[in-house]
Amino acid sequence: MEGVASIALIDNGSISGHFIHLPHSICYGIHGTEMVCERECSRGEDYRLVKLIIIDYNRKRERDVIVECRGHDAARIQNVQHAHGWEDDVVNMLDEKEQKHKILVSFECETLKAGKEAEDHINKFMPKLTGTDAVVNIGKMRIVGLDFEDATGDEDNNQQNI
Repeated sequence: MEGVASIALIDNGSISGHFIHLPHSICYGIHGTEMVCERECSRGEDYRLVKLIIIDYNRKRERDVIVECRGHDAARIQNVQHAHGWEDDVVNMLDEKEQKHKILVSFECETLKAGKEAEDHINKFMPKLTGTDAVVNIGKMRIVGLDFEDATGDEDNNQQNI
């Protein structure tokens, strides 16, 4: 699936937004929580791992994938290449996800909105985030291997009702 994503980067390290699959104009929710590194990470302070949840509102199902998020305000998101420096439970979780469902995600910020521009965008398109002082990234997103109909895998983690 290819389309456009609008992602708010919130001060606490989480992300929230939506992905519009084009040309069908199907909207998916995107929520992510930063994974805390207990050890020194050698990739720099603009690098973090995020547990990303992609939500299909029509089917009331979701899928999650661990991704790398790079860049301070202008985010680039892609699948994790290497998880060096992370705790064993994070590395094991990545390995399990890779074996069950191979979902590939890529996003590159093309438009960055901050300050009043970001506030206006959030008020119009993401009203629940009003007052979070987030920056907004808008750009092309590509998701491969996302299947909400797939009945394999852990029902509790991969096809939760929302």
